Amino acid sequence: MKEVSGGGGRKQGAASPCAACKLLRRRCAQDCVFAPYFPADEPHKFANVHKVFGASNVNKMLQDLPEHQRGDAVSSMVYEANARVRDPVYGCVGAISSLQQQIDVLQTQLAVAQAEAVHLRVRQTASFWNNSGHSPTYSGSPSSNKINDSQPKNIFDMDMVVDQAGYADSIW
Repeated sequence: MKEVSGGGGRKQGAASPCAACKLLRRRCAQDCVFAPYFPADEPHKFANVHKVFGASNVNKMLQDLPEHQRGDAVSSMVYEANARVRDPVYGCVGAISSLQQQIDVLQTQLAVAQAEAVHLRVRQTASFWNNSGHSPTYSGSPSSNKINDSQPKNIFDMDMVVDQAGYADSIW
């Protein structure tokens, strides 16, 4: 009967290397630094990390970190490596930049929508006061009771145009 070890699900005596050792075609030692983070059933995970960072550098980085931080470091390396494979020039910075541009566009759209909401509230309030026959600025004199006989001037009649084409052209 084979005994199960705590390192990445490998069995003592069985040659079941982790994904890193399998890709590097080496024997997976019991104390392999890669085994807990690159299991044999996820070979793509280490392949991209190895392609971008190199196995030696990943090994050094993991050994320089305390064990409780290694999982987060591996997650970061996997994310960056996958981003670099998709976009070799910008990597995750390109993804972050794209998301920032989306945030900028959505904030602009939100500001426009909020301005339209204020505009509608002002029109509704003005309409209420005009239809009720009362002036919102009643001063007590009979002549001030009557607003102008002409159509009330709306201070929000200008259209707000937002140039969103510039967002798609720039990276930052």
